[in-house]
Amino acid sequence: MFRIRCPYCRELRSEEEFSYAGEAHIPRPEDPSSLSDAEWGEYLHTRTNPRGPHREMWVHTAGCRRYFNVLRDTLSYEILAVYLVGEMPPEREEAR
Repeated sequence: MFRIRCPYCRELRSEEEFSYAGEAHIPRPEDPSSLSDAEWGEYLHTRTNPRGPHREMWVHTAGCRRYFNVLRDTLSYEILAVYLVGEMPPEREEAR
């Protein structure tokens, strides 16, 4: 178990209050209707699964119910940064 600081509530809370919402920074296709079934399936289901720092989207389901992004190390579970949707993640050195 780890703890996440919600950027909206500004409180450090248990991960159990949050829900993982997928990989962050995945651009939506500009014209989804022009995609083939294979291309649409690729967009919906293919994600990276890195060892180390990974950009994720989370939602504070037991709190403010707002979405935000987390830069998390998948090996250590360490939260390197928390930032708002629409923002780019800080460099790893800036995040600590």
